[in-house]
Amino acid sequence: MAVSLFVGNLPYNASEAELRELFSTVGTLVKVYLPTDRESGKLRGFAFIEYNERAEAEEAIRRFNQHLFKGRPLTVNEARARDERPRTGAPSRPPLYNSPSAIRPPMGEAPPPTGGKPTRNFGADAPPRRRGKNEQKSERGPKGPMREVERSRFFGGHDDDAYDSDLEGENFASRETLPEDDE
Repeated sequence: MAVSLFVGNLPYNASEAELRELFSTVGTLVKVYLPTDRESGKLRGFAFIEYNERAEAEEAIRRFNQHLFKGRPLTVNEARARDERPRTGAPSRPPLYNSPSAIRPPMGEAPPPTGGKPTRNFGADAPPRRRGKNEQKSERGPKGPMREVERSRFFGGHDDDAYDSDLEGENFASRETLPEDDE
C-alpha cells in the first residue's frame, strides 16, 4: 500500500528533480507532486512524496524531518486526508440565498429559519483610541475669553505728533545735506 508524505518549508526554487534525488536515497519513489498557485503559477512551498512501502516512508520521515535543504529545515510527516485535518481560520458563514453559489431549497419550500438577522462576531472590542493634542475631553466646559498677551510696544499714539510736524511737506529724496564745518 502506498504511503504519502507531506514535505513542508520547501524553498520556492526547489525542483521535482532535486526532491526526487534527495528522497530516492531512502527507497523507490512512486510519485513527487509540487503544487503551484492557481493565479501566479509559482510553487507553494510544499510537496507530496509517495513511497510503496511504509518502512521506506517512516525512514524518510526519520531522516529528513528538520534536514537542511537549500538552507531551510524541511518538515516531513505523513500526509493526512483533507477531512482529517484540523480546521483553522475563521468559521464559515451560512450561504446567502441570493448568491449564485448558494444551495437553494426546492421550489415551493421556504428557506430554513435563520433566527432573524445574522450576527457577525468580529471578536472583542478594540481599546479606546487615545485623544490627539487638539481634541478636548467631553466633560470639560467651554473655555473662557482669550487672555491678552503683550508682545510688542505700539508707537503711534498722540505723543508722537510733535516729531512728525517738522517733516511735513518735505520731500526726503530731494533734501540736501549740508557739509559740516571742520574748523
